Amino acid sequence: MLKIAYHPIYKYALPDGHRFPMEKYDILPEQLLYEGTIRDENFFRPHQAVEDELLLTHTEEYLHKLNTQTLTDKEIRRIGFPMTPTLVERGKYIARGTYKAALYAKEFGIAMNIAGGTHHSFADFGEGFCVFNDIAIAANLMLHRGEAQKILVIDLDVHQGNGTAHIFQEHNDVFTFSMHGAKNFPTRKEVSSLDIGLPDGTEDKAYLRELKHVLPAILQDFQPDFAFYQSGVDVIREDKLGRLSLTKAGCKERDRFTLQTLKDNGVPVAVSMGGGYAHRLADIIDCHANTYRLAQEIYF
Repeated sequence: MLKIAYHPIYKYALPDGHRFPMEKYDILPEQLLYEGTIRDENFFRPHQAVEDELLLTHTEEYLHKLNTQTLTDKEIRRIGFPMTPTLVERGKYIARGTYKAALYAKEFGIAMNIAGGTHHSFADFGEGFCVFNDIAIAANLMLHRGEAQKILVIDLDVHQGNGTAHIFQEHNDVFTFSMHGAKNFPTRKEVSSLDIGLPDGTEDKAYLRELKHVLPAILQDFQPDFAFYQSGVDVIREDKLGRLSLTKAGCKERDRFTLQTLKDNGVPVAVSMGGGYAHRLADIIDCHANTYRLAQEIYF
């Protein structure tokens, strides 16, 4: 069964006019249920990640500042959200959701988190709408608890997974692969195990050719026993922040190839949603929904 992390806190109320589309976290599960892709029993509600779990990835000072709401104005601006206790709680639920999804993925081959993919969070600060780094937290928990030995992070969001790359820069047991817009945020890129920076306007054919060349080679060389997939849909041409030019069909083929390749190689995968900032919310929802539709088609 496809297991999906969801919690009502994922749809966090932001001030009017904020550009981050929090609505998608409620609308996406509703769409998947309406069309029959999933049923209520596919969902599970995660608990919050606790301090010991978070401290495997984040520093004690950063966690203390979040818990006591004592970040500086500059640190808050870097995250990009108005800082509240509820926002911090939300991040803890998301992190635990990704970890629990990883455990379900070991059982079923794949599991997903309606939220997550918060790859701009570093060990000691957040940025780019990312408070905690859910994939890094989940990966470190799995390694610490002996639930995985070699982890591959596949980050296909349009923005480089800079926080994830930095957190794991000294880890031989985690391979970070980021394929992103070369000239997009963040301006200063970190060094992943493998980075592929794509020029503005990259279309389906060039994008998919690169992915289909690289991903099988990574799997062959690194031989992971688990994968996390950051499946941001801000690669489509309609995205306000993306600067690439994939069609929705191209984005769907990206997901199809990634999931099918992992399944064919026997590598379980936990999927986090990542970014999506198209002008039409319907485009964001449809692209995210494709990832779930393909998970059902390929695995179940």
